Amino acid sequence: MLIDPKTLMIKPYKGEPNRGKLCPKGLHALEFVLSKDRLTHPLKKVGEDFVKVSWDVAIKEIANKLLEIKENYGPDAIAFIASSKVSNEENYLLQKIARLLGTNNIDNCARLCHEASVHALKMTVGTGAQTNPYSDLENFKAIMIWGYNPAETHPVVMDYIIRAKKNGAKIIVIDVRETITMKLADYKVMIKPGTDITLANAIMNVIIEEELYNKEFVKNRTTGFSEVKMAVKKYTPEYAEKVTGVNARLIREIAEVFAKAGSGAIMWGMGLTQHVSGVENVLAVIDIALLLGYIGDKGGLYPMRGQNNVQGAAYMGALSEFLPGYVPLTDSNFRKRVARLWGVEDLPTERGLYLTEYWDAILKGDVKALYVVGENPAVSEANVLKVRKALTKLELLVVQDIFMTKTARYAHYVLPAAAFCEKDGSYMNSERRIQWSSKICDPPGEAKPDWIILTELAKALGLKGFNYSKVEEITEEYFKMFPELEGRDAEELKMSDGIIIPYKRLHTIQFSTPDGKARMIAVEQIMPWEVPNGEYPLILTTVRVVSHYNTGEMTMRSPSLVKLMSEPVLYISKKDAERYGIKDGDIVKVETRRGSLKLKAKIANVKEGVIVVPFHFDANILTNDALNKAGTPELKFSAARISLINEGENERT
Repeated sequence: MLIDPKTLMIKPYKGEPNRGKLCPKGLHALEFVLSKDRLTHPLKKVGEDFVKVSWDVAIKEIANKLLEIKENYGPDAIAFIASSKVSNEENYLLQKIARLLGTNNIDNCARLCHEASVHALKMTVGTGAQTNPYSDLENFKAIMIWGYNPAETHPVVMDYIIRAKKNGAKIIVIDVRETITMKLADYKVMIKPGTDITLANAIMNVIIEEELYNKEFVKNRTTGFSEVKMAVKKYTPEYAEKVTGVNARLIREIAEVFAKAGSGAIMWGMGLTQHVSGVENVLAVIDIALLLGYIGDKGGLYPMRGQNNVQGAAYMGALSEFLPGYVPLTDSNFRKRVARLWGVEDLPTERGLYLTEYWDAILKGDVKALYVVGENPAVSEANVLKVRKALTKLELLVVQDIFMTKTARYAHYVLPAAAFCEKDGSYMNSERRIQWSSKICDPPGEAKPDWIILTELAKALGLKGFNYSKVEEITEEYFKMFPELEGRDAEELKMSDGIIIPYKRLHTIQFSTPDGKARMIAVEQIMPWEVPNGEYPLILTTVRVVSHYNTGEMTMRSPSLVKLMSEPVLYISKKDAERYGIKDGDIVKVETRRGSLKLKAKIANVKEGVIVVPFHFDANILTNDALNKAGTPELKFSAARISLINEGENERT
């Protein structure tokens, strides 16, 4: 028997990994579910307006248009965006549809956050995922937190870090501003944006020069040490101080403390990955861990994911260069195994477009149709004004979501989907733990679970292998992709605290590389794509805040969360505020080479010359879309300028 959602109360899950803890977004999650703004009927754009249509009409017309575009332009004229919010099953279905149509143009927002981590991890240790469970954090003697603010972004994980500190761990926090997490830190390191490689190399310089590295581990379990040793020799702490703004004595101290701890984790967020040097930034911090042998029960690598199922979406194959399980498209044995499971001879082998490549491809006329499930690129992408222009050029834009998002406003068809508590399915967290989520209430109006919508679409497209009667059948199909899940079923998953795959702790005996050894890769400092100058003298970076989630479509419909932050702000240093004559609460205009915003100023402890904006609102009007080699844009570094706006006066710079 289903429950009236208006009578529901949220209680934190007692099992792993939450242990009875929830963040504010979790505590107030039902507020957006009950929002009066929920989509309830399929909509079709007629002229400038949306009109209601039946499900049969919507699915038939969408399928016919997709097939027409495929016939006229080829399958690669169609692209799909999967969702980091919907279930494993639903992401699995969407990438299955894309590939059976003949294209690898399937991607998700992992491209915007941790795809640089995936590439770096696969290059070095062979597996593109977090190596250890959160529970291991409590036992490590040092934790280095880099470009990541768990106190706001992952309060549940922060509880593990607090317990580690109580157990004697030294906490080192590296960021461009003084975060809430720094209040817990033993060492607070405020770094100039874009200089992470210099700092990491300086830390390794100290570790190697003072012979603090794990010689046995380096010799027996890694390759590439001599190249790293040679590369970091010139990155002395004194040199690094000039580049990073971090005191040389502090660099030596954190290097020594972290090395002498004997065990340690490195945790990082988008402060490392969202740079043109994103892959190299992550390679550098992995090198630190490998130097010290901080792997297995001695340490872990923690690329901290930002959405509830971004790990699951990627693992289910919703990436343009990987099949499920991060298996490359070029792995013919696995690719043909998947093809046999789907009832076809083979699958497309050419890498599809990265999500961040879609927009230029649309503007050039190469992509004609875009199908978006549970994502909002009209807000989330860098240089978003270009993205919005691209959305107007499509012959077909379909958006499947729970709200009329800013992206949906550009769509030809909008399909109403069920929220998390209105459907069954599984999800995978950052520690690779698959967990079951049960339906407790019905979706509003005619809204449907995403897996049902996608199944109906696949059938209308004439694709075989979509005769699912319940979501568990999809669960058990994707289980067949992974040796460690074969023979297990959805019922076993439902009865557990979750299943971690492939196993709890990675690389304890050997690495997932051809020779079983990790590859240390030397990297050099890479300059940001654009640098401050006389016209744009400041550095703009973006951050996440505790009260909001991604593009704000859900959390801005939660009255409890809106009370915490109802409008965007600009954080600025006291010295810069004095220089520009800005006081707390003043309205300022922020400009980059891509656009401008008016924001309320807030004086905070950030590096001089740096301004900081939460990304949940329209910050991506300002951000830089230069890509790193994993396809992630440089959202964390844009040259900017500000102007103070006084009522009745002209702007003054």
